[in-house]
Amino acid sequence: MDLTTEAEMLRKVPMFAKLELSKLKLLAFTSELCTYDDGEVLFEAGDAPDSAYVIMKGAVDILADTETGSVVEVVLGSNELFGELGVLTSSPRSATVRAQDGLVALRISDEMFLKLLAENPEVALDVMRQLSEKLVRSHEQFVELQKRLQQLEQPRT
Repeated sequence: MDLTTEAEMLRKVPMFAKLELSKLKLLAFTSELCTYDDGEVLFEAGDAPDSAYVIMKGAVDILADTETGSVVEVVLGSNELFGELGVLTSSPRSATVRAQDGLVALRISDEMFLKLLAENPEVALDVMRQLSEKLVRSHEQFVELQKRLQQLEQPRT
């Protein structure tokens, strides 16, 4: 695939849609378009964060470790960003990510991702929005789990 084709694919990703073609080509050139088999693990909880990913096609399972094993916490699909939190905070990966549905993802190195945010406020704003949405979803899940726990702890009469 040539750079122009990759740049046009990137233009379909909402957070990159407003970038100039030259910036999209640079992003395509400095990033790696990766294909993963179904069930293949991209990274595991505890790994060092070296990149962020944008799903171009397919999906990923975000897995949470529990006492009874890994469970799918959330599924992300086309045009969604993941792995950015570790890059932004320089903290180990908080979850394991597994490919599904013929995943094709753009792997953006941590240095390039941070440079992209620093030089493009509209991209940085979109990343903040996505992080905020993830935070809201996590909070909603937490509240729901608290309610379920309270129901389980109530004495039965």
